[in-house]
Amino acid sequence: MKQYMILALIIGAVAGWLAGQIMRGDGYGIIVDILLGIVGGWFGGWLFGKLGIHIGHGIIGSLFIAVVGAVILIWLTRLISRK
Repeated sequence: MKQYMILALIIGAVAGWLAGQIMRGDGYGIIVDILLGIVGGWFGGWLFGKLGIHIGHGIIGSLFIAVVGAVILIWLTRLISRK
């Protein structure tokens, strides 16, 4: 169980960093990037499931889903903060 939590944190950190690079902004800092990556992984998994898209269960698939979810979350937060 501990291994999965550590792996989720690592994937979340990498996904948050990658999403920040893709979105090219000022950034939110490493802690928020990690949180966005973790929440993005959950959100991306939910979204892909609703759309019927199955990437796989490995680290690469999880990372891809987390990055997509984090990019969407960053886009939404920027959209909301502009108003």
